[in-house]
Amino acid sequence: MASKFLLALSLTLLVSSAMAERRPSLQLSEEQQCRIQRLTAAQPTQRIESEGGVTEIWDERQEQFQCAGVVAMRNTIRANGLSLPNYHPTPRLVFIERGQGFIGITFPGCAETYHAHTAQRTRERSEEEERQQGSAKDMHQKVHRIRRGDIVAIPAGAAHWCYNDGNEELIAVSINDLNHMSNQLDQKFRAFYLAGGVPQSGQQEQARQKFQNIFRAFDANLMAEAFNVPQEIVRRMQTEEEERGLIVIARERMSFITPEEQQEEQQEEWGRQSAADNGMEESFCTMKIRTNIENRREADMYSRQAGKLNVVDRNKLPILKYMDLSAEKGNLYPNALLSPDWAMHGHTIVYVTKGDAKIEVVGHNGQALMNDRVNQGDMFVVPQYYTSSCRAGNNGFEWVAFKTTGWPMRNPVAGYTSVMRAMPLQVLTNIYQISPNQAQGLKMNRGSQSFLLSPGGRQY
Repeated sequence: MASKFLLALSLTLLVSSAMAERRPSLQLSEEQQCRIQRLTAAQPTQRIESEGGVTEIWDERQEQFQCAGVVAMRNTIRANGLSLPNYHPTPRLVFIERGQGFIGITFPGCAETYHAHTAQRTRERSEEEERQQGSAKDMHQKVHRIRRGDIVAIPAGAAHWCYNDGNEELIAVSINDLNHMSNQLDQKFRAFYLAGGVPQSGQQEQARQKFQNIFRAFDANLMAEAFNVPQEIVRRMQTEEEERGLIVIARERMSFITPEEQQEEQQEEWGRQSAADNGMEESFCTMKIRTNIENRREADMYSRQAGKLNVVDRNKLPILKYMDLSAEKGNLYPNALLSPDWAMHGHTIVYVTKGDAKIEVVGHNGQALMNDRVNQGDMFVVPQYYTSSCRAGNNGFEWVAFKTTGWPMRNPVAGYTSVMRAMPLQVLTNIYQISPNQAQGLKMNRGSQSFLLSPGGRQY
């Protein structure tokens, strides 16, 4: 009875944390307010080398990242590499830029989902592997297959790990929302590791202070009693991986018990249907945590001459409703444009995945905060309500944007759904001192084009 109470209590705390909204801007200190004089494209400033890969972090002290209240990170996991389990007090949204692998996310209070002796395997195992495993039962929560183009949602406080079972590097770009109410500490990024840590040699002191094994400082006798294992095992838990870093190479190829995609979708649908009867527990434990943002059939905006845009919000991935985050993946054809617009909900953190573009951002004072060309690997922030525009270069432009809202909404200046088209002609003629014909052109010259604009104003 007590164990059931503790499980219910831990799940309630997790759900309450995840459902919290972002902190109101009034709670931000003066140094964290959006008093930006200049926006620039940024590259990671911190690099942590590990045995199985590299962790790169953008400087969270930059004005633009402090304004957005986020910290950005890029993890490169080599083939057969394992990113060690950790958790953090803030929700994280991840984009898989390259490669494939598995991710496991543990939700406190949710029962084991799959059992080795009953679940179907996603890959065949050799007879030798079967003999080694014998009849042991492997009980665990969901392990998810991830691929290039996936958006993965990791709630605050949920321990997670990632394994690269492919032949190429797995590259994952992510942001953590420091302003989310689940974070009751401060505006500094923290990750609590259950193994490993930053090596003591050849790394920055700041990184060593941020990323260390939480078991290291516990009394070995207490830990041995808590797990009911010999102290030797506890000592291995405390020190074994410390010189290997945050990402290690697995001793042998690993395989996992995962559901078939159809089976997983059926379980998620069952969870949604039963949520009304069984409460939040059933809904949260079976929620989908990933979706692919590069699916052409699910493009939210498409132009044969300008490009396409895919959005993942709380409607496509309901768990984002509780995390209050979203993402978009855009592809502009050579020299095409995005209509100047402003975001009504949340800040936008843009990461360039391919090509180049000229970016302009203008603040409320009418001054240009950014008028630069950005290239692959660059990241920059467009604060809420600041107006921005984009023109792709000769090779096109692709990007992924993380948004600090689960309900992203654009307000375009030009195009079919723009603020200009919504204004009466007489309003436009008077505010700009132009003729009715000129005002009509201002309203209508983009025809049915909405947000993705073809170069040179050609119709489609």
